[in-house]
Amino acid sequence: MAVQTEEMVLNMGPQHPSTHGVLRLALRTDGEIVTQVTPHIGYLHRCFEKHAENLPYQQVIPFTDRMDYLASMNNNLGYVVTVEKLMGLDIPERVEYIRVLMAEFNRIASHLMALGTYGMDIGAFTPFLFAFRDREMILDLFEMACGARLLYNYIWVGGLSHDLPPGWTEKAIEFLDQFEPRIEREYNPLLSYNKIFIERTAKVGILPPETAISYGVTGPNLRGSGVKWDLRRDEPYSIYDRFEFEVPVGHGEFGPLGSSWDRYYVRILEMAECVKILRQALAQLPPGDVKAAIPKNVKPPVGDCYVRTENPRGELGFYLISDGSPKPYRLKVRSPCFTAISALDIMSRGGMIADLIAIVGSLDIVLGEIDR
Repeated sequence: MAVQTEEMVLNMGPQHPSTHGVLRLALRTDGEIVTQVTPHIGYLHRCFEKHAENLPYQQVIPFTDRMDYLASMNNNLGYVVTVEKLMGLDIPERVEYIRVLMAEFNRIASHLMALGTYGMDIGAFTPFLFAFRDREMILDLFEMACGARLLYNYIWVGGLSHDLPPGWTEKAIEFLDQFEPRIEREYNPLLSYNKIFIERTAKVGILPPETAISYGVTGPNLRGSGVKWDLRRDEPYSIYDRFEFEVPVGHGEFGPLGSSWDRYYVRILEMAECVKILRQALAQLPPGDVKAAIPKNVKPPVGDCYVRTENPRGELGFYLISDGSPKPYRLKVRSPCFTAISALDIMSRGGMIADLIAIVGSLDIVLGEIDR
């Protein structure tokens, strides 16, 4: 007698609002239970790495903006630090401080987008409005500095496109004074400790620390599993070793360690740590030039190097090969979102279809970086 099963193959996306980009998930389900998830990418392919082989080094920077377009400043920084390492450049101290300011403000803006849209995934609309209110204030600061609100091309090889305008630091401090108390006063009551939100997220998408490490997961997704690893502290680049801050990790407060709630809450805690770094950087900001003495045509010597930086979504790595010409011979990117999505299947098995929405949102992926 044949055994009847209820296994179905369902497609989720690529236009599904909770896949956070142009992503198709092929689900195998037994009724409402997910037995397998296969991510399909390729709908957004931008050929970034091939473009980079055909452009002068400085002209590659705007393309880095468009990978993780919610953390463009951080992308600029990762690429530029790689080129500068290969060239052996000494960067003016003021430049380093401004780069940290931009990277940490962009980290807060990125996490605000993550928690706002994650609340929407679960069914909470108000946190989304609060998050965008605060994010707009950060974008105002970016617009003051470089004239753009999403794609900046601000951090250049050897320096910056512009110095900070008059009044910028005062506006930055004003934002921090308004924003810092809102984390405890607004975001935590509305979302973090909301009973419905906890029940939807605290026992789903469990990613044990050893599994996270084996899949190469990094950033808040790794720290949500209790692994205290942050490049800014453990392998400092730029001037991050001058600042005091904590590395938040998940503790399984409302369920098993490494849950969707842990990954979300690490981002909440990280925003408070970003405020600490920003206050220190603003207080220490020195005067000086915002451009190093470099030739008009950037031509690193023959060689290669790999540099990784701590982006809002994890470790962004650039592997650069130079043949001594004004264009990169090869540029390869390691995307933290790509490694995170690779762990989606093992995190989702045995969960409900509705749980998959909470799991994908907790990873905070941007398909522009996965499908670069």
